[in-house]
Amino acid sequence: MTITLYGIKNCDTMKKARSWLDAHEVQYAFHDYKAAGIDPAVLAHWCSEVGWETLLNRAGTTFRKLPENQKQNMNERKAMTLMVAQPSMIKRPVLEYGKRLLVGFTPEVYEQVVRGQV
Repeated sequence: MTITLYGIKNCDTMKKARSWLDAHEVQYAFHDYKAAGIDPAVLAHWCSEVGWETLLNRAGTTFRKLPENQKQNMNERKAMTLMVAQPSMIKRPVLEYGKRLLVGFTPEVYEQVVRGQV
């Protein structure tokens, strides 16, 4: 099974997710989308799976610093353009675990998915 963890290396939540995966001996590839960017096709797939509203990190500093006119009338196209241009606007971590896609980190949810209970 292919497992990829997407995020930003120095994010505290990312560190928690990586530590959890390491402690549970889950083999995964790490994709730092701040350093390597995000493929628009991958982002489009994620949006179709979980919705752009789930992926767009409106609470983050990068989004909050946007001019008000860029925040207004948000839709999928506009959100994807912002997230591709500035991947730190993508909530993190994003975990592709086989056919599952998890956004954010909750130890209990990771546990259920890794054990195949969900």
